[in-house]
Amino acid sequence: MSIRIIVANDDYLFRRELIQYFNERNGYEIVGEARDGAECIDVVNNVQADVLILDMIMPKVDGFGVLSAIRGKNIRTIAISRNGEDEYVDKAFSFGISFFQMCPFQMDELKAKVDFIAKKNEEKPSFEGVVVKRRVYTELEERVSNIFISVGIPAHIKGYQFLRDAVKLAVDEPDIINGITKKLYPTVAMKHNTSASKVERAIRHAIEVAWSRGKIENINQIFGIRIYNANEKPTNGEFIALVADKMLMETA
Repeated sequence: MSIRIIVANDDYLFRRELIQYFNERNGYEIVGEARDGAECIDVVNNVQADVLILDMIMPKVDGFGVLSAIRGKNIRTIAISRNGEDEYVDKAFSFGISFFQMCPFQMDELKAKVDFIAKKNEEKPSFEGVVVKRRVYTELEERVSNIFISVGIPAHIKGYQFLRDAVKLAVDEPDIINGITKKLYPTVAMKHNTSASKVERAIRHAIEVAWSRGKIENINQIFGIRIYNANEKPTNGEFIALVADKMLMETA
């Protein structure tokens, strides 16, 4: 018997990618999909399914609202989110999810969790790995934030948050720098419900603020070599790659 899956995600392309992935494999059946939380509740209430793959940030009703509405239903849930903060993840588990899947991720990693939920795989996917990844993300955010403060990027501007997320993405997936306009900016934009062009401009502004504050020596000191002077400003991609490379070297 196939594992019956509902996919709830407001990102049309990503939702299609998830659906196509499972449709191309034996033993899985996509029995429903939803583009927002309200639609997800309706689908769960009207379709028999084994597993719900739930995006935690959706229009109309967020993931917690969905989990609250379907509590008691005979369905297991895998929550998907880019927010890996301990309090957020713990709250998700308190609402009865089976697994929390951090983004970005490999599809096979998600399938392993689906298989375990449906008892197709006796080896449980490592939840400890999720905990470790949360801890690593927290430490990474602290180190990145320290660098931004040192070089003069104020925490209150939007570019600060966008830059931090961009660096985290580049640490997770170094090749994303090669697709900065087609993949990195849109990914950050999706998380913050804005446009890729606004992400690009905000990051540019954050870098210009740092240079205008004249803390170039701090940058050179952080990275151990003289990279820039007051008349040289890195591109967005160069700065993101520089910070990400430092993070990777420190954890190697």
